[in-house]
Amino acid sequence: MKKAGMTVAVQKDKWEQYGVLRAGPPLDARLPETRLLEKDALSSMLQRHPSVVLKPRDGSFGTNIIFIQRTETGAYRMQHENNAITMSGTDKVLEWLWIESKGRGYIVQERIPLARIGRRPFDIRVMVQRQKAASSPWTVTGSYAKAATKGYLVTNVASRPLPLLRALKSARIEDRSLPAKIARAALEAAERLGERYPDLRQVGFDIGIDRERRIWIIEGNYQPALRPFRLLKDSTMLRRIHWYRNH
Repeated sequence: MKKAGMTVAVQKDKWEQYGVLRAGPPLDARLPETRLLEKDALSSMLQRHPSVVLKPRDGSFGTNIIFIQRTETGAYRMQHENNAITMSGTDKVLEWLWIESKGRGYIVQERIPLARIGRRPFDIRVMVQRQKAASSPWTVTGSYAKAATKGYLVTNVASRPLPLLRALKSARIEDRSLPAKIARAALEAAERLGERYPDLRQVGFDIGIDRERRIWIIEGNYQPALRPFRLLKDSTMLRRIHWYRNH
């Protein structure tokens, strides 16, 4: 990729992405607090937030994600997929994580209390693309909601994608302006990343809505899967996505 005579490669690193997005308003206010995983960072985050999420900084397609919650006794409850264990201190947590991750780098992120469909937390995947021409504007080409399967906290483990409006209705979210606000947040994030990576042409953003109806940009994925769009009855978005990929 060329920028001012230099090659700028798209980095899958979630920590670098966080740095790009939080460079200024309005996006900085929409990002969950995120730190590189170190002992002091983990302790500090668990003091400020009731629950945090640990993610591989190089991306993992929704796997190897760990949720940690401080209990009333001061211990730490960790959930990976549908398995949970409790440990007594951050030293033991980090030791366990080092063994499990084989030294892989992690970030620790504030866990957003997502809106729910029934008892299942859900978030929204928003596909944003632009054409090959450098001056092409970013466009939202598709979206769907994904709810966690029973017993899981990760929304990537979803039984089936839901159309956005149906998901909002099922969650009893009545703000009709919310879909447009979600699209605007995704476009602003894509524009910011596109300034950093001029050849970037698609991002699949995970957008969260919390229980106060605030919008959060959880992360962007540079190789978003198309399978969920294929599972939707309406193929309009899938056709649009393919068109942008080819033009």
